[in-house]
Amino acid sequence: MGLPLTVDAWPAGSVRTERLLLRAPEVRDRQEFLDLGSDPVVNLHLGGGQDRATLEATLPAVPAARPAQYVMERDGRFLGWIGLSRRESDRPGGSSVDGLGPEGVLELSYVLPVHAWGHGYATEACAALLQTSDERLGEPVVLCTQVGNTRSRVLADRLGFTELARFEEFCAEQWFGVRR
Repeated sequence: MGLPLTVDAWPAGSVRTERLLLRAPEVRDRQEFLDLGSDPVVNLHLGGGQDRATLEATLPAVPAARPAQYVMERDGRFLGWIGLSRRESDRPGGSSVDGLGPEGVLELSYVLPVHAWGHGYATEACAALLQTSDERLGEPVVLCTQVGNTRSRVLADRLGFTELARFEEFCAEQWFGVRR
């Protein structure tokens, strides 16, 4: 996870779409985050599910409680997490987008439980967050996923990301795209 955005750059508040509410994480979401983080299927392209006991010991009471981090929900049901943060400049791709300062490039990340796959929720949530980012920050956004994660690469293409680079990270070839 990258560096958090400041409250000045990203004020609090929810984002609504046609079907979803993107809202700040709360204490009640912790179990859902534990489930997400420990699920080997969900994390297949993220290095595998983490050990639940280790995750339980390290996950804060309110996971992802930072600006530009959201829980996705529909009709009160948890559908995943989505967020924007600054990619660390020492990571591959972190300094590869022209015209950006030393604070790091803006990166879009998301994770959904298996029951939420295939319904267009990631597309809808990502599009809304990117639109909000365009309005508030007006800068390029990057997305990184394993080359083998065809679902995420199709989504990246649908959202207007174009391939910028490929590199090895986390023991796998990564696809790194930018949306200007």
